[in-house]
Amino acid sequence: MQKFNKSQVSRRAVLAAGAAGAAALSMPSILSANERSLKVGVYGGYFKKSFDTHIFSEFTAATGIKVESVAEPTGEAWLVQLEQAARAKRAPADVSMMSQVSLLKGQTTKLWAPLDMAKIPNSSNLLDTFVNKYPDGKVAGIGAVSWYITLVSNTEEIKEAPTSWAAMWDPARKDQLGLLALVSNSFLLEVTATTYFGGTAILDTEEGILKVMGKLAELKDNVRLWYRDEAQFEQGLKTGEIPMGQYYHDVTGLAVADGHPVRSTFPKEGGILDSGSWAVSRASSKLEEAHVFINYMCQPDIQAKMSRKVGTAPTVKRSLTDLTADEFASVSSDIAPIVPRYDMYQTRSDWLNQKWTELIVG
Repeated sequence: MQKFNKSQVSRRAVLAAGAAGAAALSMPSILSANERSLKVGVYGGYFKKSFDTHIFSEFTAATGIKVESVAEPTGEAWLVQLEQAARAKRAPADVSMMSQVSLLKGQTTKLWAPLDMAKIPNSSNLLDTFVNKYPDGKVAGIGAVSWYITLVSNTEEIKEAPTSWAAMWDPARKDQLGLLALVSNSFLLEVTATTYFGGTAILDTEEGILKVMGKLAELKDNVRLWYRDEAQFEQGLKTGEIPMGQYYHDVTGLAVADGHPVRSTFPKEGGILDSGSWAVSRASSKLEEAHVFINYMCQPDIQAKMSRKVGTAPTVKRSLTDLTADEFASVSSDIAPIVPRYDMYQTRSDWLNQKWTELIVG
């Protein structure tokens, strides 16, 4: 996110910060009977503040629909809350920003109200990957925000910028890498499959996944830190103690702006593109307002504003935005991305975690 100050730990930590410190800028929750309103769930902390200040207030001014923002808890806890509430025919939020795995899990119980694309004409601006469908073709979610994980390095320790994810396997990188510790948030299976097996189709089967894990296991001697604490890796990257790894492109850019000797590189195979989608609880009575909201958020100028003010990559085609080359580069890339195989994490979760521990991080 482009507006962080240097005292903040990391973008992901801020997304997960919950409601602390965010309530001061929340939209008012007491509405008169004739006012249209909508509860919108978003990641807490700075992220929520940015939406309240720069996005929700202008949405209300444009549409007359009041927004009450709700700070979502981290992980899949929000999905569980929405599921339990829906069974009681309640909606803690009408529209929620959901991770892709949570969105898929919610589809299995038909938690999400199908969206009428005729009421979301601005969805034609979206990149195809940001329209999430049920197996029957009905739309379950619409791309809200996206962000990149890239190959990062310390410029004092590694003079030339790496051009490929394959640089992580270089014997010269022994005991030098910092990598995300969880199979479901590192997306290293997709990176390995794209770099060495021609794409992620090999991940369709358990046999293929094990082949990819075998290749990934070859770089274990190069890993100094399997990290869950992003601040720990970020500090090591800045000092050169951990001179290479995977990290968030936007946060690395902030470190560059603060004068630290680090760089973020989009490898030739692409950066990892992760995202959140808008989805509407089936228990919501505000489906009409939800369509207005999602359609508003699909506007290129709103996506560009979020890139500038919130630090997210646009979910719409770049050519439709007015982002300058520098503004776009600060959040995204024209290189085709590596898109995570969210289906794999949903259908093989327990098996993947077991094999990941046995073969990779154990």
